[in-house]
Amino acid sequence: MLALAAPHSAFAQAKDPTSGGDGGRIIRVTTLAKDGPGSLKAAIEAKGKRTVVFEVGGVIDLGRSVLEIDEPYLTIAGQTAPSPGITIVRGGIDLKGHDVKISHLRVMTGADGQPHLSNWEADAFSTVAAHNVVIEHCSFLWAIDENMSASGPRFTGKDVKEWRAGTSHDVLFRENLAAEGLANASHPKGEHSKGSLVHDNTTGIVFYRNVWAHNMERSPLVKGGAQVLMINNMIYDPGHRAVHYNLMNLEWAGHPYVTGEITAVGNVMRAGNSTVPGLPFLTLGGDGDLAWFSKDNINVDRWGNPAPMLGRYGVTKAKVIEAPQPLASLDGYRITPAATLETDLLSTVGARPWDRAPDDIRVLFFVAEGRGEIIDDEKLVGGYPHPAETRAAFVDKDWNLATMTPKSGVYPGQHAGAQEKLSERDKAMRQGGTQ
Repeated sequence: MLALAAPHSAFAQAKDPTSGGDGGRIIRVTTLAKDGPGSLKAAIEAKGKRTVVFEVGGVIDLGRSVLEIDEPYLTIAGQTAPSPGITIVRGGIDLKGHDVKISHLRVMTGADGQPHLSNWEADAFSTVAAHNVVIEHCSFLWAIDENMSASGPRFTGKDVKEWRAGTSHDVLFRENLAAEGLANASHPKGEHSKGSLVHDNTTGIVFYRNVWAHNMERSPLVKGGAQVLMINNMIYDPGHRAVHYNLMNLEWAGHPYVTGEITAVGNVMRAGNSTVPGLPFLTLGGDGDLAWFSKDNINVDRWGNPAPMLGRYGVTKAKVIEAPQPLASLDGYRITPAATLETDLLSTVGARPWDRAPDDIRVLFFVAEGRGEIIDDEKLVGGYPHPAETRAAFVDKDWNLATMTPKSGVYPGQHAGAQEKLSERDKAMRQGGTQ
């Protein structure tokens, strides 16, 4: 069972890269329409420092479009929505601005019946040359490209410093669920079940206490010259690759190579039904070298037996350079020993852990039970959700607006005890009846 966890993150970094729109004006979302007055899109497009709250709960159907966030100094507080919270379907979010915080949203992209290789290829969430970003307690499912990425242009400017300034940097992913990237769906490249892409020359990319589940590759893929910190994440049922690094000569032709950096501490990888036997925790591809610091990371097969930590795909001169100390600061993080991480993490990760959606419960139970697999279409696991629309006023005085936490300590829709998705027969049996 998934026990009720602390409703909001108890694992905050000592200093997040941004405070978003905290302290700005409050904008209320009052409709589930994809655009127009009172919509999330209108709130995102507003200018100035702002915090977005919700007076409506349910599904926002983007109709195979993408929400683009360009305006900076924004906080989106999905925890304020009445139960069942906010779920975005048939689309995704591209974050192109800076100083943005997003909490407690669900994004379920899906193939939406589009033909194989037909060019519908949205991410569930990606930064696009964004910086100073916090993405926490969100659930990203059924992406056609990546579920949860930090991306942008590879070479903007004349040197490495300018390249890094011109793409995504200083992005924190904390307590998110990135699951069931669709494999053979509508992406024009074919198979594309991917967890997270960390694009070339991105820096300050932090993955802290996230779960990747049932993605064929990229949990995450770190590209050339990128700098990544991974602390207390879990990778379950990766298909052909889990963590991998690849600086591709085909993409870097004419540019000097830059050594990438990954610091990995207290992470767990566990094979599942879709995982190829003997899959390493980290695999190296491409031409560029990777500086690598690893401490207290675990990789096991489906039966708990130790599995390899390092491997490679590609016959090149690229090297893994073992670092004697972390390549990024660990200050300010609460670090759980890898051996005790799984139980601790599954109870807190994802959107609204006090009020979980059925698909989040399903995925997390499957992780705990060693079940599930990589899928090609959202219909294979029930398709898009259709909860009834709900409404409740957001009352400013009932919330600590500096932290976006309720003064009562009770979140909208908060449940006590374990959360399960039970059939009517199961419910009757738990109550001692028969059916």
